Amino acid sequence: MDRPATPYYLIREKRLLANLRIIARVREQSGARAVLALKCFAGWSVFGLLRKFLDGTTSSSPYEARLGRETFGKEVHAYSVGFSREDVRSVRAVADKVIFNSVSQLRRFHREVRGLPLGIRVNPGLSYSHFDLADPARRYSRLGVADPAAVERVLPLISGVMFHFNCENDDFPAFARALDALGRTYGPMLRHLDWVSLGGGLAFTDEDYPLDAFCRRLKRFGREFGVQVYLEPGDAVVAGTAELVTTVLDVVRNEQAIAIVDASTEAHMLDHLIYRTHAKVAWPRPGRFRVIIAGRSCLAGDVFGTYRLRTRLKPGSVVRFAHAGGYTMVKKNWFNGLAMPSICVKRLDGTLERVRHFGYKDYRASLS
Repeated sequence: MDRPATPYYLIREKRLLANLRIIARVREQSGARAVLALKCFAGWSVFGLLRKFLDGTTSSSPYEARLGRETFGKEVHAYSVGFSREDVRSVRAVADKVIFNSVSQLRRFHREVRGLPLGIRVNPGLSYSHFDLADPARRYSRLGVADPAAVERVLPLISGVMFHFNCENDDFPAFARALDALGRTYGPMLRHLDWVSLGGGLAFTDEDYPLDAFCRRLKRFGREFGVQVYLEPGDAVVAGTAELVTTVLDVVRNEQAIAIVDASTEAHMLDHLIYRTHAKVAWPRPGRFRVIIAGRSCLAGDVFGTYRLRTRLKPGSVVRFAHAGGYTMVKKNWFNGLAMPSICVKRLDGTLERVRHFGYKDYRASLS
């Protein structure tokens, strides 16, 4: 097809395949299983490719669990920070494992999911994160059980535990030290269990990551405690695989040039607004022309960032923002009634396919 109208998310399957081959290597060498974290990426139009390399999906809500069952298959892990009784009954029909966030939820609902492998999330009191907002072990965290004795008391009800304690962790020595700490504190409990999830947030598909050492450490951990190790990659699956493609609508001046594109951080790359980070521009290439690139919403702080580019931007110029896979499409919204980006996939054979287009009817239907 011809280039679609902007804005649109562009997912490139060849780049996905490069990450997936690394994941396949980790699974083979370490014995760990990998389940896609749908909270990060749920673009089911490429699940046909992902399914060949991953063991299933992990969810944070009943809707995600159902999506995993219907569009991915294989293993479905169902977790939630807080289940209602109706939630538990709905995931019972689609899940292969149900993981509770607290001892109270486990005790309250375990009979509702009798016969399924059950787990509990543990807050080990250690973590790796660049942002307090995303730190699962921050002070007063509600994410998981912080008291090892409380976990020990419910061992008869569970077959595994989940430690989700990393966020964008590209520091292998820090991860290895954390595994040592987990072993010291929770090792005796792990020997009574069948599986352990180490969560996501590990940047092991990054270039130059010490993959062999990572695999050896995972394998050793699993053998030492006799458990099946699970990883929950999200961003590691889609890092570097997707872009948000936009068009410049106008260039205004207020002390310096400000290019306004037909997309928005608030609506289409919300994480940058939340964490006060700047989007990386994949195109145009870096150069000497300084410009602020801003979104078209009415929010004053709707700014992608300040850049120096090879060419001056003008109305009609195409701007492509990198890293638009993880935590982008899952967070897109209808703020200001802005046109929601289409979702396009460049398949392995080079074919460009627009798999989803959103129009006014979608906007209208989302509100009442």
